Amino acid sequence: MASPGDKVLAGVITAAHGIKGEVKLRSFTAEPEAIGSYGPLTTARGESLEIEKLKVQKDGFIAMLKGVRDRNRAEALKGAELFLWRAQLPEPEDDEVYMHDLIGVTALSPAGEKFGTVVAVPNFGAGDLLEIRREGIAETVLVPFAETYVPRIDLAKRELTLDLPETYLDEAEPDER
Repeated sequence: MASPGDKVLAGVITAAHGIKGEVKLRSFTAEPEAIGSYGPLTTARGESLEIEKLKVQKDGFIAMLKGVRDRNRAEALKGAELFLWRAQLPEPEDDEVYMHDLIGVTALSPAGEKFGTVVAVPNFGAGDLLEIRREGIAETVLVPFAETYVPRIDLAKRELTLDLPETYLDEAEPDER
């Protein structure tokens, strides 16, 4: 049986489009148009959806889904997150990682001391960030996900090394829990 970690968020249905069952879709895959080529997608409720046709739109795609042929059915899918099973994805290249694989990884200092744990990998438009929770400190720390700041990742050991500038954490003293 597959574990929840075996599912990868690939996209979301944002709205119905027209009267023939088309939906507006936002893709989170590295190549957004590839979302239609991986095979069936699964919703959080376990429903299988297959993309038959994909048209580029300004802020995403218009998709025709197999078995969805009217607006009511398309409306019912609004907000549905679309997942792929990990086995549907190609293995990453040597210098690549899937962002979801970083969740739960231990972040270490260059000296090998525990800094915290990666809890999310947000992207607010300027690039990917690692959100790291440190023990005993309420605020999380955001670190740019770039080789300068993250020179080593070892997914087999579930750890990465951070190389932060000396003054990186000086701006605001975090609140103690």
